[in-house]
Amino acid sequence: MRVYFDNAATTPIDKEVLKEMYLVMENHFGNPSSIHAYGREVRTIIEKARKTISGLLNTSPSQIFFTSGGTEADNTAIRSGIIDHGITHAITSPIEHHAVVHTLQDMEKTGAIKLSFLEVDSKGNVNLEQLEDLLKTNKRSFVSLMQANNEIGTITDIEKVGEICEKYDAIFHCDTVQTLGHYRHDLSKLKVHFMVCAAHKLHGPKGIGFLYVNHNIKIKPMIFGGSQERNMRGGTENVYGIVGLAKAMQMAYQNMDDHQHYIQGLKTYMMDQLISIIPDIQFNGETDPEKSLYTVLSVSFPETEMAEMLLFNLDIAGISASGGSACSSGTDIGSHVLYGIKAHPNRPAVRFSFSKFNTTGEIDFVISKIKNLFLVRV
Repeated sequence: MRVYFDNAATTPIDKEVLKEMYLVMENHFGNPSSIHAYGREVRTIIEKARKTISGLLNTSPSQIFFTSGGTEADNTAIRSGIIDHGITHAITSPIEHHAVVHTLQDMEKTGAIKLSFLEVDSKGNVNLEQLEDLLKTNKRSFVSLMQANNEIGTITDIEKVGEICEKYDAIFHCDTVQTLGHYRHDLSKLKVHFMVCAAHKLHGPKGIGFLYVNHNIKIKPMIFGGSQERNMRGGTENVYGIVGLAKAMQMAYQNMDDHQHYIQGLKTYMMDQLISIIPDIQFNGETDPEKSLYTVLSVSFPETEMAEMLLFNLDIAGISASGGSACSSGTDIGSHVLYGIKAHPNRPAVRFSFSKFNTTGEIDFVISKIKNLFLVRV
């Protein structure tokens, strides 16, 4: 038996999404930039998908731009948002995704910006009082904070962040890769300039996502080559991916409340089971359901001589999970998120992340293997 608990890295594609993509692959091959009938029918398909997504987010289709995924969307928002608006100061936290932190650090190295990092507490909550203090003393800053941390699940109140940014005329970019399709967003009310999505985080295909750009802010493209995406991203559109993204979003919104209740139940069940077999277990990040991403559970096990081999042994036992961020898996580099919240360096950490396809039976399987692999050695 093999079970998959690494859904924060990527989710299995839903069969209904695959079916929708296949219909387009089979019947519509035209280039959407072509003016003939074949091209026009594919252009219509793309715009229908854009309208579906914008409707779910309560915004206009003109503010949705398709990208290759979350990383490209983050990079576009950050680089274009800063350069095109003459920004010289940016604010972020040390536990953001590398698509954000590394991009901002690279811009700082070139002398384009001065970069400030907000303090985070042991649960991964950012210091919003410090944010306001920095905005008071730095004119027209660029703020980049994620809604939910991809490693520990702690949620940031982006409504409050947006209000603070508006008060000081700051540009607000929010990495929402882990939350779009899992929570509802009303972009007609949310005070944010940029948001991002990656379809493979919500049972859609890899290689497709989008960038939301508020109509009150104008940026130039980061990728040139053609007039696609209303001159915002050169290159022939990933038509099948766009169709899959729209279908995945539509399905996520149709069943969001049920999925949230079900998956939160799985997370709570696993926490209870882990506590029952290892009283000294620790959970990284917020554990309050109102403050924590219901799809992510970061677990720190007691110190043991098998710490460095824990993920490997879990994999051998048939359990797919990750150690912190999936982007650091398979390397010797420790998690910058766990380091940022000052987690105990000698306690091995595992991130279990859930989806609608997981079951309590799979969790029981994980618990039985942890008993065999870990508990006897504590």
